[in-house]
Amino acid sequence: MLEYISAPEAAKKWGISERRVQKLCEENRIPGAFKFSRMWLIPTDAEKPKDMRIKNR
Repeated sequence: MLEYISAPEAAKKWGISERRVQKLCEENRIPGAFKFSRMWLIPTDAEKPKDMRIKNR
């Protein structure tokens, strides 16, 4: 059975803001994440998506 964490827990785990985690969920960038009522649930084994705002030279 899959276990899930909330957006605030994922934010703390990945070192980013809760709002950024919510945006990543809204953009379907976190596989397996879904919205339950008003809360995003993220699989505990999900990895932090790469930041597409940073470009390598």
